[in-house]
Amino acid sequence: MFIVSLTYTCELSEIEKHLAAHIAYLEQQYAAGHFLASGRKVPRTGGVILAQADSQEQLWQILALDPFKQQQLAEYEIIEFIPTKTAESLACWRQ
Repeated sequence: MFIVSLTYTCELSEIEKHLAAHIAYLEQQYAAGHFLASGRKVPRTGGVILAQADSQEQLWQILALDPFKQQQLAEYEIIEFIPTKTAESLACWRQ
């Protein structure tokens, strides 16, 4: 499992111009089963995605499709972790 941290590299006005395309991209990745949760950082300096992929390489390929990445509006950091303990409602994510 992976935590993806996006940090905006531009003004929010530029992010807003590409937000609809970014949301469509997120929906595609949820439908494909790659993304499990996502949302804005507080304060609004970027976002966080909880993702699953076979490898970091595959995840980088998935992230390359993000309009924010394609327009160079954000930097991405990937943290891989193994969820060994979860709330009971998230037991299906344990490894």
